[in-house]
Amino acid sequence: MLENGYIQIYTGDGKGKTTASLGLALRAIGHGWNVLIVQFAKGDQANFYGEIMSSSKLMPNLEVVQFGLDRVVYAGNMTLGDYKEARKGLEFTKNAIKSKKYQMIILDEINICVDLSMIKVSEVKDMLINRPKNIEIVMTGRRAHPEIIAMAHLVTEMKPVKHYFEQGVMARQGIEY
Repeated sequence: MLENGYIQIYTGDGKGKTTASLGLALRAIGHGWNVLIVQFAKGDQANFYGEIMSSSKLMPNLEVVQFGLDRVVYAGNMTLGDYKEARKGLEFTKNAIKSKKYQMIILDEINICVDLSMIKVSEVKDMLINRPKNIEIVMTGRRAHPEIIAMAHLVTEMKPVKHYFEQGVMARQGIEY
């Protein structure tokens, strides 16, 4: 399938990082690739996120796995449980990469886990360096680490210009989740 897989990063404070990665997954699946999405810090909400609900219904070669508690993690609410879930997600990802089952692996919100020191940047770097070179790795989340950015082949920073959240509109089902 892929001769050369690259490392892509979608970061920044703007909306659309996960959405961009889902677009890549949809395109890859259309070409018969096996795609794995590992969601960090977004756990135990299989009936909340639209991408999880649709994946099992529409796309047999898409697997979505969550590692996190039943909330989004931030610096102010992080617990030992969040740390343990991030660690489990990283180990799962390493094994998935070794399996060579997938042509694309999306690590949704892994940048946040590195930023919050739930996962060491050195571990992510080692994983990326030692991956088979024909796997596309896509990483999302705010505050991507500069050392990982330096390793990436494509980096997109999402920048907020205007968002209806500023007018008090909360996250909308089918749009933000």
